[in-house]
Amino acid sequence: MKEIVVKKLKERDVEIEDIAKLVYELQKDYVNMNMDDAIYNVNKVLDKREVQNAILTGIELDILAEKEQINEPLLSIIKKDETLYGIDEILALSITNVYGSIGFTNYGYIDKMKMGIVGEIDKKGKMTNQVHTFLDDLVGGIAAAACARIAHSKSSK
Repeated sequence: MKEIVVKKLKERDVEIEDIAKLVYELQKDYVNMNMDDAIYNVNKVLDKREVQNAILTGIELDILAEKEQINEPLLSIIKKDETLYGIDEILALSITNVYGSIGFTNYGYIDKMKMGIVGEIDKKGKMTNQVHTFLDDLVGGIAAAACARIAHSKSSK
């Protein structure tokens, strides 16, 4: 299943290394780590079945919205990524919750700041006909969960 998830992310122009770069930038000032540690932790997050399910669900909803295969009014809500929709964030939080409350706070920061790959996905969705309503939040959730996993396993500087 993990291979399918990684393939689906790649099809949406998201590489493991892109997520790991964000994780590294967020954690390097707090723990002794390198990019290999970030990649390892992103992969460990992606090993979790509940994470895989969230990613597959969100990507599929984005694709269905692009193809206009969702009924109104939900189609317009998803395509516009309406602020009060919030289901995209809830799906991402299901990923962060695997690693406790620190994942939740990490996600809030990533979602607000739109750093790295999360910002790139968000911009791409606004500048193309692609829908990334779920993808940017899912990637932020993966990064936040990886950061939380690191925080749980590494000693502070």
